[in-house]
Amino acid sequence: MIRIDSVSKRYPDGTVAVDRLSLDIPDRAITVLVGPSGCGKTTTLRMINRMVEPSEGRILLDGEDIRDRPVNSLRRSMGYVIQNAGLFQHRTIIDNIATVPRLLGTSKRTAREQAAELMERVGLDTALARRYPYQLSGGQQQRVGVARALAADPPVLLMDEPFSAVDPVVRKGLQDELLRIQDELGKTIVFVTHDIDEAVKLGTMVAVLRTGGHLAQFAPPAELLSEPADPFVEDFLGADRGIRRLSFFASGELALETGPLVPIDADAERIATAASAPYVLVTDADGAPLGWAEPDRLVAGSIDKDQLLSCGRPFRPGTDSLRTALDGAVLSPTGWAVAVDGDGRAVGVVSQQTVGEAIRAAHDEHRTDAKAAG
Repeated sequence: MIRIDSVSKRYPDGTVAVDRLSLDIPDRAITVLVGPSGCGKTTTLRMINRMVEPSEGRILLDGEDIRDRPVNSLRRSMGYVIQNAGLFQHRTIIDNIATVPRLLGTSKRTAREQAAELMERVGLDTALARRYPYQLSGGQQQRVGVARALAADPPVLLMDEPFSAVDPVVRKGLQDELLRIQDELGKTIVFVTHDIDEAVKLGTMVAVLRTGGHLAQFAPPAELLSEPADPFVEDFLGADRGIRRLSFFASGELALETGPLVPIDADAERIATAASAPYVLVTDADGAPLGWAEPDRLVAGSIDKDQLLSCGRPFRPGTDSLRTALDGAVLSPTGWAVAVDGDGRAVGVVSQQTVGEAIRAAHDEHRTDAKAAG
């Protein structure tokens, strides 16, 4: 465990970056520091590996004051990932990843073998090993940064807004990759971001900091969204925090309808069977959703794909949340969300009304559980 005990950081000009901050950061979990600019997120992170020295208080790592350890030894025991990866531009990708193991005395051959394994772990093609950072995309460079931070197998990983410089699609992929890696490796991760959606998605625990380095609330994401500590936290979470909260409600119990599913080569009888629905979902030969259509506009055996309406973004029941299912229904021109299995085959559809009923049921269950716990 990392214990931050009444830590403050004051600069010679009188600026207070962090003010008497106390946090117990749990092992083998992702703790996210989030807050507005000037709240001391990055300063706190850098005090953990002594890139910045506290003015007051102390930081303990597994019960030992970090000031009692040689600073180089401390930093080598912690992976560190920053914006834009911070890679060495004159070194190949594989040698970038092998940097810390080589500093620790690992042979070049072994370090490179380990680096190649790490490339695969973070989702990088090993064919990129001999390239240089400038030859990679921003998302690929960030994956190299994560691999380099993991190279010495550190128990602690510090991440300072590592995904903020890439586009939203790449960012989501990197977030998903981090969660997958964490599920496999179980590191103690301290992650800094200004994005509350990222904090809620990644964090096991989330620390919301105020300007001036004061702790406003420290809680699991679901609790943070349902019970903000004060108006500042509530405002920071935003007006759509109720929608974010749906991320913690499962979609596995949604009642799916299969009647409106029609294969693209359906005969007249199959189309007639589905005609009771205002819209039917046309699927390809493998069962993947193609789009929505009005039943009376379909011609048996020759459905025109160009006339289909978009089916929106599908969701995977039991894997995705009610938020994702609701999003799919809202984005669909018919108001129905499409459910797919792991292979992308349509397994049913669900209406906004049904999703809304599931949301109300989930809220009722949460209230019942909260009363029982209280």
